[in-house]
Amino acid sequence: MADDQTMDGAAPSLPGAQAAGSEGTLHQRIFRDIESRILSGAWPPGHRIPAETALAKTYGCSRMTANKALSELARLGLIERRRKSGSTVRAPVSQSAILEIHEIRAEVEGLDLAYDYRLLSRKRRLATGQDRDRLGLADRRPVLDLACLHLAGGRPFCLEQRLINLCCAPGAQDEGFVETAPGAWLLTLVPWSAAEHTIRALAADAEMAEALGLSPGAPCLIVERRTFSTSATITHVRLIYPGDRHALTASFAPSQPKER
Repeated sequence: MADDQTMDGAAPSLPGAQAAGSEGTLHQRIFRDIESRILSGAWPPGHRIPAETALAKTYGCSRMTANKALSELARLGLIERRRKSGSTVRAPVSQSAILEIHEIRAEVEGLDLAYDYRLLSRKRRLATGQDRDRLGLADRRPVLDLACLHLAGGRPFCLEQRLINLCCAPGAQDEGFVETAPGAWLLTLVPWSAAEHTIRALAADAEMAEALGLSPGAPCLIVERRTFSTSATITHVRLIYPGDRHALTASFAPSQPKER
């Protein structure tokens, strides 16, 4: 990469890329600027990051400061650094735990059933009090409220109720999600650093029952998940399954005895 390439690859400067009062402030600014481009989807997986010398020129800082910002991004798994070939945006990687983050389509096809998907509702609005609790927001930021139905073999398989924090994934506001499920879109384009799962049983309310073809009060299995970036909650989702059509399986082994 040519050393004179700027953050946008062509623009001569960036908003906020002026020299700051300290190297520490510049390091944080470079980190935030690159992180926001990755999380927004503006820089997709495989996108080449400007070289340290280019960043130093753009921000008016030392090459060591630029290196520090890139090293932190690499440590958090947002970029991949290779000697001689430079740095690129890293593809999102699902982390293994008791539950993995994966596409519902893969669940369905793993059962040898035909998969289908329907968008039930899509609303962009300011976060309500309940939204703020679920996403950990301090103020009324814009969110995208989605309801989707996943089908297996023509039968309702999972009702997805999802909130997306548009400050973390602004590209979602331009995506209709008519053909692409939001979970698949997020896994492909928005890197994440941690996830939190809650599993519970719940009787179907009227909305769940209608979407899943159940009687009101029928048992449902709910997987509730929050997914985080390095500094905020990206999305909160409730995956609601008919209780008689879904099971959770986890493999584990006994821990090794400690040496004495």
